[in-house]
Amino acid sequence: MASGDQMAEIGEPGDMEEVNEAQGLEDGSSLKSTMERNRKTQPDGSVKEKKLGMMKQFRESMKRVGERSPLASNSKGSKDRPYSDQGGDSIDPEVTSLTHQLPPPHSPSLNAGSPVASPLKSPGEFFQRKEGEEIAEDSPPSQKKDSRTHSGLSAGSPVGSPLKSPVGFFQRKEGGEIAEDSPPSQKKHSRTHSDSSTIGDSLLKKGASIRRSLRLVGNKKDKTLKQEPLQPVTEITVEEKREREESVEIKESYILPEIPLTPLSVMQINELIKTEVLEEAHLNLLSLRQEFQRERDECTEEASPMELAKKEKDLSILYRAMQEKVKEIVRNSNSLPSRNKELLMHVARVIQEEEKREAEPGGVVGLGDWRGAWREAVSEGVEETLKRVHLDRPEQNASWLAIHLGLLGKAIVEDLEKVKGELQGSYPPSFNVFSTYMSCYHGAVSQHLNTLQQQVTDLKDYYALLDWIINSYESEKIMSSPSLRPEMEAEKTGLSLEEGFLDQLKGKYCMRAKEDMRASLDRILELENEDIWIKKQAPETDDEHFLNSEIHMDIWTKVKSNAVNSKRIDVNLEMRVVCSCLEELEQFPKRFETKLRYCCNSVENPSLWADYQITYINSFTALKEHMEGYRESCPTQVDHLSREVDGLVHRLVQGLEDQFKNDVRPYLRRMMTRKWLSTDEDFQQLYSSTEKLTHRCLQMKSPYAQTFWSRLHYYVVKEYVSQLMKNNYSCKNRKHDKAATKMRAQWDKLKDLFEEMTTHDWLHRVGDHLSNIIGETNKRDIKNHLKLLVADYPDISKKHLSAVLYFRGLMRGRERQVILQRLTELKRELGTAGNIGDNRRALFSDMQVTVTNTDCLADIPLFCILPDR
Repeated sequence: MASGDQMAEIGEPGDMEEVNEAQGLEDGSSLKSTMERNRKTQPDGSVKEKKLGMMKQFRESMKRVGERSPLASNSKGSKDRPYSDQGGDSIDPEVTSLTHQLPPPHSPSLNAGSPVASPLKSPGEFFQRKEGEEIAEDSPPSQKKDSRTHSGLSAGSPVGSPLKSPVGFFQRKEGGEIAEDSPPSQKKHSRTHSDSSTIGDSLLKKGASIRRSLRLVGNKKDKTLKQEPLQPVTEITVEEKREREESVEIKESYILPEIPLTPLSVMQINELIKTEVLEEAHLNLLSLRQEFQRERDECTEEASPMELAKKEKDLSILYRAMQEKVKEIVRNSNSLPSRNKELLMHVARVIQEEEKREAEPGGVVGLGDWRGAWREAVSEGVEETLKRVHLDRPEQNASWLAIHLGLLGKAIVEDLEKVKGELQGSYPPSFNVFSTYMSCYHGAVSQHLNTLQQQVTDLKDYYALLDWIINSYESEKIMSSPSLRPEMEAEKTGLSLEEGFLDQLKGKYCMRAKEDMRASLDRILELENEDIWIKKQAPETDDEHFLNSEIHMDIWTKVKSNAVNSKRIDVNLEMRVVCSCLEELEQFPKRFETKLRYCCNSVENPSLWADYQITYINSFTALKEHMEGYRESCPTQVDHLSREVDGLVHRLVQGLEDQFKNDVRPYLRRMMTRKWLSTDEDFQQLYSSTEKLTHRCLQMKSPYAQTFWSRLHYYVVKEYVSQLMKNNYSCKNRKHDKAATKMRAQWDKLKDLFEEMTTHDWLHRVGDHLSNIIGETNKRDIKNHLKLLVADYPDISKKHLSAVLYFRGLMRGRERQVILQRLTELKRELGTAGNIGDNRRALFSDMQVTVTNTDCLADIPLFCILPDR
């Protein structure tokens, strides 16, 4: 066994490399750095040889320790054992007792220059720990210096000596903790108090743990370090930590920390307020307040009222500063959530404490209504949030309001989500944080909308505002968002609008819709003039080959869009808007007619003018049909509009008819004349004009097409027959046959022309009846044709029949009188049957007759003329 002096020499730097290799504690690089630092103090050669001899003895002792150790049977040369280079795991008691007498040698560190305790110090102190595997904080400095964590060595970490008592190395407290409060004597001789099996098991387990911690394997041949796989460690993420903190509800009750007996100075308290150290600032403010109360209560004649007044003023200034700081923090709390939790808790406690002290007797200095100031700050913060939402000017962006309202809704939801997830947990329940923010948002948004509506001028912006208020604000897009549940379910979701604000806004919307309708109608007229009338462009036809203009579609689309948009907001608003549009539309037919006649006055082509008239007859007929769909909601307006449209269509039809009459009148006047009998030129012109108009009528929509064509049919028939009543020509020398044949041929052509569309098919037979009378060869047989004529046209008179007979060449004589007398008898008979006076078949009654009395027997009674039987 080496003496104490000899063992002391083991700690010299020259021999430390071999010692550390034997123990397997440190890597080669750190040993070399330590040797470099201690090279200057190396002894001479003889001393070195002596030290080497002592080192051999030390190694022998180490082997004996391994042989007698209880762990020796369980250790079979493992390469991972840190205390022996050949497999020994235990330490000789003699060496242990010897090392207790030696001064600790210099231990090589993990990194150059790091302080490390001696490796020969007690390994029992090396791993002494508190409960929960943490290093004891209350251990002596020497123990703290030698301690290290369980996760492994790091650069510069202090290391205790593993060569100290191996029994004290693993002494623990109750629950598996290493004992740190054991006396030194107990640590030295702890091996005598436990059996070998217990110590062996403990050493096996803790030795493996230490080896994993040190991450070293000792072997002279292989000095490279091998890192064992790390055990998975569960770490708490920042989000989980935050969620755990947020889940902790702030309790309503609290314990006020001790108020300092002597407050800080006014300047110091004010500085604490500025730097948001609210708890300390408030405690000192309360201390200053109590000091002022004591001095005021103990006030004597010698006390200076000026000093008390000054202190009261200081208190007032500090309280005002405190309240302003509280309001500032609350105002900005939602925009700076990272600092909210603790700071807002102090804010809440300040408010609660001040509310308690408001009722203190004796005129306590304070601002009062701290909860009201808090609500005011919340409201101001909400208003600032709304002001930060981007808002363009109307002249910058046509959709400025729609974009702003979309961003506004998004900002409200995001802000309330922060209130629900972060701010609500920073206050005690009595503050009703979510409800307060909701109420403030209702009020702030209402004021914001009132400001916005003053800038609104366009119909689309009025719609955007109403739609956002009525449909979006309380929907799942904003206040009923799933992210705000369940807190939102117990809250009022409606805005705090001023009384009558919504009705006023709807009224403005209706007025603007009416103005917008008028502007749209003016624009329609301008486009029609620019695209059609000025260019004298022919109208287009639709798929059904009707002449068509898009006017009615433009108008109907405008009314329909206003109705659909208004219905999304409110059904009653839809009715009001439609009625407003129809009221404006009621004036449009007359305005259109005036503009049409003014712009087309210069149109020289009658056919083009006729096409324009037929086109707008079709368009306004379709417009009337579209507007009939709103009769249930706006019956009065629809009736007024229908009358105006009917009036316009009638005037257009009448204009078309007048134009035709003017065109064919010259040709009709030359019917039933000498020229007519000799040539077909006038009839061909009449037929051509009528045929052209017939084709145009096919491009006119019903019901006006059929009505117009029937009126045209009646006019042509009446005017054709009327030429017989003018007594312009009388057929002589049997020319009546030629006249009858020609008249029958022309009549057949006219009948074929009108037959398809007319409703006056009863007019077809008049030509046949008259042709039969005119072409009858035997005068006596003429009276046989009268019965059918009177039956179909009971309004024919003796004057009309006399004119027909005059054209036939029967101007006088007894036969003529017999024919006229037979007409009178037939009319009397039919009059008994009740068929006289049928206005639906009035033809001859509208014809004027030119009286030419060439018959001297016309006024003689018939019985005087008839022969005796």
